[in-house]
Amino acid sequence: MPAPPHLDHEALLRAQADTLATPRRSYGAAAKVLFRLLDVLYGRKRTLSKFKVLELVARVPYQSWEQVAYIAITHVHVRTGMARRVYARVKESREQQDNEQWHLLVIQELIGRSGKRENALHYFVVPQMIALVYYQISWLLFVVRPAWSYRLNADFEDHAEHEYMHMVEEHPEWETTPFESDFAADYGEFDSVADLFRQIGHDERVHKIESEEAMSGPRFR
Repeated sequence: MPAPPHLDHEALLRAQADTLATPRRSYGAAAKVLFRLLDVLYGRKRTLSKFKVLELVARVPYQSWEQVAYIAITHVHVRTGMARRVYARVKESREQQDNEQWHLLVIQELIGRSGKRENALHYFVVPQMIALVYYQISWLLFVVRPAWSYRLNADFEDHAEHEYMHMVEEHPEWETTPFESDFAADYGEFDSVADLFRQIGHDERVHKIESEEAMSGPRFR
């Protein structure tokens, strides 16, 4: 799958409206536990620091799928046609992971420029521990039945999509706050910080749809 499309201002407004008008997925037990844990640790309020934690975790499923795919290539490399199809999945997982990485870096940049000081234990060590556990769960689910891992990721991305769009709604001042970033050439240029987060929310929707589509059948054929 190509990277999520870069939308203009009007398209981003429509994307936000569509998300806010669309009910959330019916989340599975694992996703509900994760979301509840994040609320307990970081509060229910939508903050940049909490979204940074979300992005630290969001990359994990793609990393686990990439690892499983490389293991699969090792076992099927003599069947070059299948190996090529598996490698296509490796590239897809890496592109999705890279997209989430830009989200993380842009948010960290905004936090740094705000002058907010974050507790290293709370915002680095604990998220890494959560990500480690989430990685193992995603990896195990993928090995047992890929659709289970894709469903968990679809739940996570749906949650992130809605949370980003709601956060923009809560910050009308962002509509007139220019987006300036050292990562603009890599991730994209936007008219405002509001449009930046609308784009990130839309990215999450694209990832959700990709996972939903992958749930419908075997991953490698």
